[in-house]
Amino acid sequence: MTGIFETPEGEVVEAEQASAAPPPPGEPVPVPDGDDDVIDAEVVDDEAVDADGESPEAPADPLAVAIAERDEYLDSLRRLQAEFNNYRTRVQKQQTEAAERGALTLVERLLPVLDTLDQAAAHLGDPESGDARALLAASSQLNDVLAKAGLERLDPAGEAFDPTAHEAVGHLPDEEGDGTDAAEGPVVGQVMRAGYRWKGNVVRPAMVLVRG
Repeated sequence: MTGIFETPEGEVVEAEQASAAPPPPGEPVPVPDGDDDVIDAEVVDDEAVDADGESPEAPADPLAVAIAERDEYLDSLRRLQAEFNNYRTRVQKQQTEAAERGALTLVERLLPVLDTLDQAAAHLGDPESGDARALLAASSQLNDVLAKAGLERLDPAGEAFDPTAHEAVGHLPDEEGDGTDAAEGPVVGQVMRAGYRWKGNVVRPAMVLVRG
């Protein structure tokens, strides 16, 4: 088939133009070269999408997402509650220890006052006088208050010597017929200064003279 064409320079020429006859009925339409890859790619993509019958980008189940978030929040809440309980227990313990240390410090500062009262009571001229009675009453009242708070007075005259609660500062000779058995060990013959125990712990040992 001949056709007339115009060149880019403006010349008119005749050239043969190939014409493709339409395929007979029932025959497949020929595919131009270079389009096979496109068709194959489209087919592969369709197979990838339809392989499992659903798209790989299908949205997650809202109920499953909500359950997962709930479990995560519950775990976080339990951890937070456990940390708070531990913190509260630790703070309470620290407060209790601080209060006990403060009470012990106060008791230790009061021990010289108790010693002064004991010395004054030991040197009373007339224990029936008004001054003596007032002094003894004040000393007894102070000792009672401290005893209720946990202070125990150690006045171990005649008891077996205990190095964990008694401080020996001297030795007394054995007296005949005093009933002391040397085989049982030394005993406290005289108390020079009372000792004290605070809530089961010795805060100051008794200063004693030992016999035996």
